[in-house]
Amino acid sequence: MAFSMKRIFFFTVLFLLTLTAITSSAAEDVPDINTVFMRSTFKLEGKATGHNTFNVGTVFILAKPSAADPRKAYFVLVTAGHVLKNMVGDEAVLFLRRKIGDSYQKIPFPIKIRKNGRPIWTDHPEADIAVMYIKLPVEADVIPVATALLATDEMLKQFAVHPGDRLSCLGFPQGIEANEAGFPILRSGQIASYPLLPTKSVKAFVFDFNVFEGNSGGPVYLSDSNRIYGGTTNMGTVQFLVGLVSEQASFNQEIKMGKKKLTLPHQLGLAIVIHAALIREALDLMPPPEDE
Repeated sequence: MAFSMKRIFFFTVLFLLTLTAITSSAAEDVPDINTVFMRSTFKLEGKATGHNTFNVGTVFILAKPSAADPRKAYFVLVTAGHVLKNMVGDEAVLFLRRKIGDSYQKIPFPIKIRKNGRPIWTDHPEADIAVMYIKLPVEADVIPVATALLATDEMLKQFAVHPGDRLSCLGFPQGIEANEAGFPILRSGQIASYPLLPTKSVKAFVFDFNVFEGNSGGPVYLSDSNRIYGGTTNMGTVQFLVGLVSEQASFNQEIKMGKKKLTLPHQLGLAIVIHAALIREALDLMPPPEDE
């Protein structure tokens, strides 16, 4: 379903702003990316195998421009592929929010993730990424993230993104929400691996960020002021989506006990983040929406 005219207008304004926000020096021209992602990120809960058990993950909403009409855009749900695969059945619950005055109210909203047992999402063939079109109620408070904010290799090069850069991440660790309205929890860490490029072969990087169940699928983004790149300090704000959380980094230790071997998994307190360029690739693999 395409946006209503009101939402199309908002998306157009947001799209133009985010294109200029990457290098804008006027504070009033730069949308606060933390608030944008807060209002585009939601908890998804679905049934798991077993009695009365549930899987929880983090999703965020993008605005995918229509190929047939650039004045239109479609809501696309983005998350880690395993989040949807680990949920059984045809439905899951997306915890949206509505704005009432100065307050927000959580809205449990059932969504289809399969049709007659067949997935309706699109997987990236080589990365833990899933994307799918989604119809949202008009009363839902959603700021869709413009695709212009998805980092490309050129953006990572231009703005000299490197190990040690501090990134922010939103999610629902252990399914915990920041408040009764259902907003995600904001945390941060540093890029902890090298090289980052080319994303087509590197695909992911290590993020110094302790992952919990429920963080998978969360957006990881850069927001930096007066950044040094191109051999000089540049006034203004650099901000864009760098990737999404896939999993916790770990290693298995084998211990010999007589003739037997015991494998002990160890969590490292590090996240594996899939590059945003691969989200772009997944979006390109999506079929046309039903009404196009």
